[in-house]
Amino acid sequence: MELEDHRMLAKRLDLYHIEENAPGMVYWHPAGWRIYRALEDFIRAKMQAAGYEEVRSPALLPRELWEQSGHWEKFGENMYSIPRPEGRDLALKPMSCPGHLQIFNSKRRSWRDLPARYAEFGLCHRDEPSGSMHGLMRSRGFEQDDAHVICRPEQVEAEVARFVRLLKEVYEALGFPDFEVALSLRPEKRAGSEADWDASEAQLLSAARAAGLEPGILPGEGAFYGPKLEFALRDLQGRSWQCGTIQLDMVLPSRLEARYVGEDSALHVPVMLHHAVLGSMGRFIGIMLEHHRGRLPFWLAPEQVAILPISDAQAEAAEAAYAAMRGAGLRPVMLNGGESLQRRLVDAHERLIPVHAVIGKREAEVGHVMLQDSSGKRAMPLEDAIRALKELLH
Repeated sequence: MELEDHRMLAKRLDLYHIEENAPGMVYWHPAGWRIYRALEDFIRAKMQAAGYEEVRSPALLPRELWEQSGHWEKFGENMYSIPRPEGRDLALKPMSCPGHLQIFNSKRRSWRDLPARYAEFGLCHRDEPSGSMHGLMRSRGFEQDDAHVICRPEQVEAEVARFVRLLKEVYEALGFPDFEVALSLRPEKRAGSEADWDASEAQLLSAARAAGLEPGILPGEGAFYGPKLEFALRDLQGRSWQCGTIQLDMVLPSRLEARYVGEDSALHVPVMLHHAVLGSMGRFIGIMLEHHRGRLPFWLAPEQVAILPISDAQAEAAEAAYAAMRGAGLRPVMLNGGESLQRRLVDAHERLIPVHAVIGKREAEVGHVMLQDSSGKRAMPLEDAIRALKELLH
C-alpha cells in the first residue's frame, strides 16, 4: 500500500501535509516544493515554446463577474464568497477563464492580434465536500496549468492541433506515451443556443480528427459553455487518469463582451479554447508519485544526489562536491552524520534518492567521486560527474 498511495509516499519523503484546521489546503514542505517548481518550470518552458504568453489574473474577483459569465449559476454553491457591507460581494476564483477574457478586453483588439494565447498557473479554490478530500488528488486549493486561446472560428482547427502536439510531447516526456481521448457533448444544464452547440460539437470533432485523433463520445459530459476533448493517461498500475482537456467555447466571450475588429472593420465576437495539459499541479504530482512508486525521474526528484563521505576525513571534499553540484543547478543532499557509511546508504535508499556520490580517501585525494545508481558504479572526476548528472536534467 505504501508504494502505491501518494499520501504515504509523501509522508515518507516529507513532501507536504494537510492541517485539520485547513482541510483540503496543502502545506508544501521544501522537498515537495522542489518537485512542484521543477514540474512548473518544465511545463512553463513547453508552453512558451508553443507560443503562449504567461499572465497572472486576480484570485479574488467581483461576484457580479461570475454571475455574468454563468459560473455562479453553475458552481456558486462550491465557490468561496465574501459578502461586503456596501453590497459588491467578492468571490475566490474556481478557474481563470473570466480573468483571461478581462485581459483580452483591456484594450481594442484587431483580427491581426488573433489568436491571443494566455497561460497561467492559476490559483483556484473550490469548496468541495469534505468527504471527497483525498490528499493531492482532490483538494480545495490548487493551481492549474490553465491556458486560453482567444481566436477566430477559422483558427480553431490549427489551435487544437497545436494543443495536441503539446500534450503528446509533455505526456511522453513524463512517462505516459499512451492516452485515451473522448469528446464530451452538451450537458443537460448548459448555456448558449442549440445552433451554437451543433456548430461547436461538429467543429471540435472535426478538429480532433484533423489532429489525428478518433475520440470516443461521452454524451452529456461537456462544460456548461461548450464541448470538450478529455485526455486520460494510463499509469504503470493500469489505472486511467483524466488530466488534459481542451474545450471550445462560444458562450463566455459573448457574455463578457469580448470583441475584435475584423477585416471588414466590423466588431466580431471571438471564440475561446480553454485548455490544460496537466490539470491540477498537485494532483498530477500525486499521479506521478504513484506511477513511479516514489522513484521520480532524476530531473524531478526532490533530492537528486546523496553525497556520502566515507569518514570525517573526507568532509572537506564532500562539502566542495556539494557546493559545486548546487552551483550547477543540481539538488544534492549531504549525508555525513556520525553513523556508518552503510547506515547512511540505507537512509539514502529509504529517501529514494536516485544517485549516490561516495567519497573515500582516494576520491578525496584526486578530486573524484564514486557515482552509484541503478546502472552500477563508476568513479570519475567531480567535473565529469556534474556534467553527466546535468545531462539527466533534460
